[in-house]
Order: sequence, then structure tokens, then C-alpha cells
Amino acid sequence: MTKLLSVVAACLWMAMAPPVPPQSAGKEAPGNQAMQAHFVGAWRLASLEQPGADGQVQRVDCTGMLVYTADGHMSVQVMYRDAPSGTSPTPDRYAQGGYEASFGTYNVEDGHTFTFHVEGALVRSLIGKELPRAYEFSGKQLIVKSTDPNQHWRVTWERY
Repeated sequence: MTKLLSVVAACLWMAMAPPVPPQSAGKEAPGNQAMQAHFVGAWRLASLEQPGADGQVQRVDCTGMLVYTADGHMSVQVMYRDAPSGTSPTPDRYAQGGYEASFGTYNVEDGHTFTFHVEGALVRSLIGKELPRAYEFSGKQLIVKSTDPNQHWRVTWERY
């Protein structure tokens, strides 16, 4: 009986232990593992801003979900409520037919950038791409932008 109680206690202790630090592809520096842990979890789309036809940045009517795992994987889905009329993506677009979906791995480089390594996507031209992103945390929000100065979008995610 004592042995059984010891096993049960050990199992409970392991179940309550903090998660193992993320290990994506072994590319991130050890100090970045703690920063990567802030990403882990499910996020809902709070807002998406991107340039409109007139070139002015505007808020887009859409909904979405972003998931980061502790082992360095991620996936994102965004549905535009008013789908654009064209279904062919342009080189700098991530959606097709009003829907964006991609998955892969991520690495946190420092306190301001991470890279999304696209393994699969609805827009096939994204597969195999390395997409560097600028980020910041603000309360329960994660704000993500492209590091490309020619792309002027901004996405705000909130923890579920």
C-alpha cells in the first residue's frame, strides 16, 4: 500500500510540475526558451489592420485563431467575413478566397522578433518560406507585424 501511495504521489507531482521549456528545432538560444514560453497557448484574433485599396491602413472584419505549442509548432487560421472578390493570392498575400491557414514551426530570435517556418499553407507559395515577424506583448495581447518595411499590416491576438 505504501508503494502504491508513493507511485500515486509521484504521478501527481509530475502532473503538476511546470511544462518543459520549449524545444522547437534547436535553433533558439537557451535564453530565448523563456521568451518562447510566453507564446505558448491559444490566441483569438482581436484585430487585423492592413492597407486598403486606397493605401490607407484600415481594420479588417475577420475572425481567427493562433496556436503555439511548447515544442515549437504553430498554426494560424483567419477568416475574412467579407471575402475579397479574387481568389488568386498575390506574392505578398497570405489568404485565398477569404481564408488564411498555415502551420509550421517557430523560433524566437530575441525579445522583438521570431521566425515562422511555414510547412503547410492554403496559399501554396508560402510553403517552405521563413517569415520573420516583429512582436510585442501588452497585457494579455500579442501584437505581431511583418519585419518587411514594405508590408504594413498589424495583427493583435488575445489569449483565450
